[in-house]
Parts: sequence; C-alpha cells; structure tokens
Amino acid sequence: MSIRNLDAMFRPASVAVIGASDREGSLGRLVMRNLRAGGFPGPVWPVNPRREFVAGQRAWPTVAALPGVPDLAVLCTPAPTVPTLVAELGARGTRAAVVLSAGLGSTSAEGGPSLRQAMLEAARPHLLRILGPNCVGLLVPGQRLNASFAHTDARPGSLAFVSQSGALATGLLDWANARDLGFSHFVSLGDSADVDFGDLLDYLASDASTRAILMYVESIQAARKFMSAARAAARNKPVLVVKAGRAPEGARAAASHTGAIAGGDAVFDAAVRRAGMLRVDTLTELFDAAETLSRMKAPAGDRLAIITNGGGAGVLAADALALGGGRLAELGPVTLRALDEALPPTWSHGNPVDLIGDAPVARYTAALDAVLGDPGVDAVLFMHAPTAIVSSEAIAQAVLPRMRDAPRPVFTCWLGGAAVAQARSLTREAGIAGYDTPEQAVRAFLHRVTYQRNQQALMQTPPSVPTGPTPNRAAARAVLARALQAGRRLLDESEAKALLAAYGLPVVETRVAVDEAAAAQAARAIGFPVVLKILSPQISHKSDVGGVALGLRDADEVVRAAQAMRERVQRLRPDAVLAGYTVQAMVQRPRAHELLVGALSDPLFGPAIVFGQGGTAVEVVRDRAVALPPLNVALARDLIGRTRVSRLLAGYRDRAPVDQEALEAALMGVSQLLCEQPEVVELDINPLLADDQGVIALDARVVVAPAAGSAVERLAIRPYPVELEHRFDWGGQPMWLRPIRPEDEPALRAFYGQADPQDLRLRFFMARREVPHSELARYSQIDYDREMTFVAGPLGETAGEIWGEVRAVCDPDNRCAEFAIQVRSGLQGRGLGRYLLQRMIAYLRARGTRELVGHCLPENTAMSTLARQLGFRVDMAREPGAVWLTLPLQLH
Repeated sequence: MSIRNLDAMFRPASVAVIGASDREGSLGRLVMRNLRAGGFPGPVWPVNPRREFVAGQRAWPTVAALPGVPDLAVLCTPAPTVPTLVAELGARGTRAAVVLSAGLGSTSAEGGPSLRQAMLEAARPHLLRILGPNCVGLLVPGQRLNASFAHTDARPGSLAFVSQSGALATGLLDWANARDLGFSHFVSLGDSADVDFGDLLDYLASDASTRAILMYVESIQAARKFMSAARAAARNKPVLVVKAGRAPEGARAAASHTGAIAGGDAVFDAAVRRAGMLRVDTLTELFDAAETLSRMKAPAGDRLAIITNGGGAGVLAADALALGGGRLAELGPVTLRALDEALPPTWSHGNPVDLIGDAPVARYTAALDAVLGDPGVDAVLFMHAPTAIVSSEAIAQAVLPRMRDAPRPVFTCWLGGAAVAQARSLTREAGIAGYDTPEQAVRAFLHRVTYQRNQQALMQTPPSVPTGPTPNRAAARAVLARALQAGRRLLDESEAKALLAAYGLPVVETRVAVDEAAAAQAARAIGFPVVLKILSPQISHKSDVGGVALGLRDADEVVRAAQAMRERVQRLRPDAVLAGYTVQAMVQRPRAHELLVGALSDPLFGPAIVFGQGGTAVEVVRDRAVALPPLNVALARDLIGRTRVSRLLAGYRDRAPVDQEALEAALMGVSQLLCEQPEVVELDINPLLADDQGVIALDARVVVAPAAGSAVERLAIRPYPVELEHRFDWGGQPMWLRPIRPEDEPALRAFYGQADPQDLRLRFFMARREVPHSELARYSQIDYDREMTFVAGPLGETAGEIWGEVRAVCDPDNRCAEFAIQVRSGLQGRGLGRYLLQRMIAYLRARGTRELVGHCLPENTAMSTLARQLGFRVDMAREPGAVWLTLPLQLH
C-alpha cells in the first residue's frame, strides 16, 4: 500500500474516538479534548459502551451504533481490543485509523499471530489505513485537526514533520510553538505497522500546503519503497532528515576492510545523497536548514567570502568553514583594488574582509558591492557586531536592498542581542537568511551547499560513453556455484579474481599451488619476479601473519618463503588450515596509487559500494566514500570525488593523473556484478593499483552465500532492466527498442529539438522552443520501479538517434499509469507509435497495473484514432480542451 485512503486520514470529514472517556489522564479524554479545542469542523463521535455522554456530548456504545461512517477513527483502547475494532470499522466503511495503543507485539491467542498482525489482517480486506500503533497521533493545523494526545496544539505553517519517536515529537512541538514555527502536518508514526515514511513522502510530496518535509528517522522498513518515494519527493520540495543511531557497532565484527570502514550509517548517508535529500545532525539544525533552504539562494559552489567588522568573528567563521569542508573564496585582483580604495590601510587585505570596528555605513556598502562583483565568490556571509559608531539598523537599511538583488546568495549574522534586534527584524522582512552566531551561519551555508550538490546529482547527466565489454555471466556463475556447492562462503584468491575478470576488471595472473614445490613450479611458469601469498579460508588479512612475500626472484626463494609462511601460520594461527599458496606475477608500477574498491551488504539497503585509499593501513586512514548501486559514469565519478585520495589521483608535481576512465569502469564493473549476482555478499579489492596506465587488481576477497531472492530484489534502487531491450523490423528498417537511460539526455534533446513546433504543442499542450535540462534530466533519469520510458531508433549508422518515445508514470499503488507518446516529425502515420504503445501496454499488464490513462488535445485526431483502435475509451466531454483516454489493463 501507499497513498491510498490517506486523504481520509489527513482530511477527514468526521472522526470517531474509540475509547473516549472523561477519566482524568486517559488517552480517550486527551484526544477528545484536543479535537474539540482544535476546532475540528466536522462531527466528532465518542464511542464508549459504558457512558451515555462523554465530554458533554452523546456517546455511542459501539461502532455499529454510530450515526454515520467516520472517515477517521482514533483508537484509545487496550491492545487486545484493537483487531476486532479495526474489523468493525472496516466493515462500517471507515478507511483510516490512528491506533494510539501500545503492546500489540504480544500474541492474540495461544500460538496465534501477534495482535499487530491480526490488526493488519483485519484492515486489509477494507483497505483501511493505519497510523501507529504506539504513536502520539497526528495534527493537521490547516484542517483544524488534532487527533493526538499531545499536550499542545500545532500552529499552522508550511513544514511537515514526521517522527518515529512519540516523546521526541511532543517535546519538539513544545519547542516549535515557543519559536512560532508552524506545520502543515505533524505526524507521529509509532511502530509503522502500515503507514510508513515511504507512504508519507508520497503523500506530502504532492500536498500543496507543504513547503518542506522534515523527518526524524530511527529505522527504515522497506528500503526500495523509501528510496522511490524519497527520490520523487526530493524533486518537488526539500526533504530533510535527522537519523538517530550513528554509532557503527557492527563494524567491529566485520570480516573485511570494507565492512570495518563503512557501517550502516555510512550506507544511510549514501541513500540520502542518492535520493537528493539533506541529512543534518540535530533537530535544531533540521529547522534551521528548512529555513535556510527557503531564504538562501542556491550557490554555484562552496567558495565563501566573509565580510565583518570584527576580526574575531571572521576567524570563527573561517574556522567553521574549513572544519566543515567548505572553502574561503580567493578574492581577485580587481576586487582587492576596489577594497583598497574603499577601506582604511589597516584592513585585512584578504578574505575574511575585516572592515575594522569604526566602519561607517559607506564602508559596508562599498565592501559588499566589491565582493559581490567577484566571479570567484559563490556566496557572501555578512557579519556585524554592534558599535557606537553607527546603528545596526542603519547598516541593515543600506545593505539589505543590495543583498536582495545580488547575483549570488548573501546571508547575515547580526551578533548581539537588543542592539541588533531591529536589524534582524528587517532582515527577516526582506526574506534574507539571518543567523545569531558565525558558526550557525557557516553551518547553514554548508547545508545549502550539500543540498545543492545532492539535488544536482539527481539531475546530473552522465557522458555518453561506449558500452564496456559484455560480462561473462556464465563464467561468473560457475565460480560462485562451485564454491557454494562445496559449502564454502569465501572464494579463494584465484576464484575471486576470476569473478572480477568476468566483469571486465583487470586482474594480475594468479595460480594456486598446494605445496612449496607446486608454488615453485607455478612461479617458473609465470616468470620471475613473483608474489607469494598464503591460501587459508580462516585468515582474511594475510599480511597480519606474514603471509605475503614480494619480489621473489627464483624458485629457491619461493620455496624458502613458503616454508617460512607455513611455520608462521602454525605458530600464530594454529586454528587455521593452510590450503596452499597463490603465486602471481610481481606487478612493478612504483608510481601507482593503492586503492580500495569494496562492497558490503547492508541489512536494509542491500549492496553498497565503497571506494577509498587502500593498502595495509586502510582501516587507520579511513578515507572512504559509499554509494548505492547501480552506478553510471557520473555516479562513479562522484564517488571518487568524495574521497581525500581523489586529489592525489588528479596528479601532482611530476606524478601523472591516473586513468580516470579505467577507474570509473572498474567501479561500474563492480556495480554490475552486485546487480547481477545475488550470491555476492561482501567484496574487497585491496589494493587496486591505479596510475596513468590504467588499473589492476592485485588482491581480492569475496564472501558468498546462497541467494535469498533475485539480484534485483535485494537492491534499494532498481537497476536498468536490460531484459527489456528488444530489436524489431519496422517496414524493412532494423530498429532497437529499450528503456531510456540517463546517458540518453543528449539524444532526447536532439529528438525534441528537431520536432515540428506543432508536434511539440500536441505533446506538451503548449508552444515551446526547447525542453530545459532540468526537464530532460527528469525524463531520462527515471525510477524503473515506478515509471517506464521506451525509446526506439534505427540500427546502423544513425544508431544513436531516437525516433520515438513512449513513457508511463505509475501512481505509488500501481493502480493507474499515465502515458505520453511522441514520434519523430516526418515519421508519423507509419505504425511506429502503435508499436511503441503496444509494447508499453504489454509491459504495464505484466507488472499488474490496473489502468492506463492519457490526455490529448481535441485536434490531435491521430492520437484519438490510435487510442480507439487499441481499445481505449475516448472521452471528449470530461474536460474542456482535452480528450481523456482510458484503457483497463486487467480483466478483473
């Protein structure tokens, strides 16, 4: 389920309170008080079998006795009564319930299902949606609805707040009221038996009264549903998250470098980033960030200029910026000359720009004008501490008009109390972001930068690159099958490298030897010098027991090194079985960087990819970034760029940059491996050598387990569905048809660019010259779990061109999909549109979508005719100026 019947929960016409009471301190009394005090305009029906009147109004003994069908019911009764009450409400026609009761985790009968499960089973036949159990309830101030036992009401506003913690929710409500913060929705999820974060993200994303969605998260239950909803919501409005539980407890027990340096919290960070949301650390930051996003323009980058009349405040701001990962802008020579002319000789001659404490108004305006004109500045922090020279109010009146019209974001920090109160008030009235301290201001700026980067990642178009070699999936499956059939969970080194090679990763030739003599023989076959390593399923980190020997120059050295390794293993790890040795060529690339590429399986979000600095000190250095698969070139590049080692990889002094394309290809190869082979649980490539000659994996470790489901099912984001690619003949022209990819944006731009203006008007219902990047990105970067776009084009010399597209977007419940279709100008009327729409209809039927709808202009008779021929119902009277097309997809 998703948004179905949530309108009944958040916009009810009537409410029943089951367990309403006059007893002091009872939930039923508090809920009745809040509903009445909030001024809910519809009927409120108390249900109590032992009282004729509750809260001064008539009560009903049962749900069946109510005078009407309540849209929403609030259950305040003991846990054992809840399943039966939910069944009664569903049978009566109620479609939403808030269950405040706790204790539904216990069983309903001896050996029977839990009360929670019984409640859900009672609700399911009626599609009755449940908020809770064990929650505080919900408040919708715009509807004058307070269906909660909170101690106070919420003020109306445009922020939606969703919390898993009831105690935290009520405390925050009190805090918000003291600061005059208002809400469109204030929701306590409780145990999230039914309605969860994904549902509310979908609902609030399309709610016109909600400007931003704020969430306090303790855990996520359905990762793919959450990611799909979050990605869709974040395209519409800011989504901000505080998540509790940052301590990576599980990392201590991890068996690999990857698991030890990238725990569950890092994976959650990666999910937030991929979805275009913003994560903050505290509840105060949550509301500060929401205000920042509404008042501060989006900066082009993280280069900040600071203007201040106090050197100490400037230093504090600069420190906070550096510690937060931002950059001080380097002021250009033109800017410095302008500042020299406007400021006294003792000014700071750099950034932060210290105006000196005796600055008059003219000095502030001149400095601001100069800095705003510098192309190397992305944003400006304007700070002022009160002085006796000039009032803060006078300064604000002079600079605020400049800030409002500035070409880049400007935000303020008025330091002090009563002396700057009027300046702060004027700043708020002007719609400019203002903060009380330098640290708070800089933190807000960094939040804005991070949010902008995450949003850009949503819209980023990867370059169109030639497709890499097709993986040898059969070879990969054979490696995995052999290990699993033998009951092993750890691939030996040669198997791990064979698996990587099957997905196009360069690996060093490696042979397995059962004893010292065999190791010497393998070394002769490979050619000296060689590397010798122990082979033991019990020893993950071979160097810890001296199990790696480099640069062995002849067979005698190989034998001696092997014997020494055997003795050390027996002494240091008597529990370990030495299965033999691996012998590989000694790769001599002295200027290469040692990198780590790994993968882990998060219990919630599934596979995650880790990249960072490698080598034996990987857990000490802890330079890593995490991303969710699938990766494309842009996402792989972003993953690399989020590490400290990326600056070294770009080259420095006489060290050449690494082959970036080869490194990106390796990351995408690992991504594809994880997307296609569900048996792979954990992976370490350490080191992956990278230099200007390319990359090569020297060592690899892979943990496997029998697959619990398909490869796609375990992923938080559905990968590109390669199985839907198709070739067909169109009147003698060989054609391809496939789902759209992010890399298709340039071809899609060309497709719309060559279209006849009338064709574009029929497609978009308005005249337009071009389709902007933001829209093209949304069209080409789709969520394959909720929407589908098929594009088609010719095979041969013009294989990159798009000749036709059909797209369908499903609602979150998969009940209805809306389609749009366009064929290249000059190619209409020859059956391509029919073929595309038929393929989409077949796809939607197979995924269980109930209905396909579309709209066209009345003059688009070709579309209406095609729709009739394919069985659509064509309604020309439903809406003026539009024709509705409707096709049932399922027989029943």
